[in-house]
Amino acid sequence: MELTVECQKRPEGSKTRALRRSGLIPAVLYGHNGSESVALTVEAKTVQQLLKDASINNTLIKLNIPDLPWNGKTLLREVQTHPWKGYPYHLSFFSISTQDSVEVEVPLNFVGESVGVKMEGGVLDLILSELQVKCKPDSIPESIDIDISPLHLGESLHVNQLTLPEGVTSVGEEERVVASIVSPRVETQPQETETQEAAE
Repeated sequence: MELTVECQKRPEGSKTRALRRSGLIPAVLYGHNGSESVALTVEAKTVQQLLKDASINNTLIKLNIPDLPWNGKTLLREVQTHPWKGYPYHLSFFSISTQDSVEVEVPLNFVGESVGVKMEGGVLDLILSELQVKCKPDSIPESIDIDISPLHLGESLHVNQLTLPEGVTSVGEEERVVASIVSPRVETQPQETETQEAAE
């Protein structure tokens, strides 16, 4: 998935509170020109829609900045939200246009019903819900399907056993457990001592 977002260069000396009151969310772009960063603004309505459609550190976002001689693909690296009101008040974008590869977090989509659950009375224990991977900027998968149907009771699936899309490699410890089929927990009921009292 690739989204397009219209931005404006933030006027010098502008106050962030005043921008938010006028319906604009402050943002910043990194990585488009070495260590240089650019202060931007995005309309609040655009940000709300963006956060519905995009995932942090996963979705390709094309920034259009009319008053800057640069347009390109980015990743949404960070969303700062108000501590108690919860609305977004600052975004950080990272340019990937000049990157040969990027590291992103991709959701894992578990498919199938394992033998251990269906036939052997086990319970599926999901350890990882997303995986950090390395790939080309234009090859970021929206999700990775994981077939858990062959797993038996007592078995685990590790990162190095996953079938990843072509050109995508995992980042981090290869022996990490992704999912396991475990025995159901047996809740022990506390023994109740019955006391009989003579009722008169």
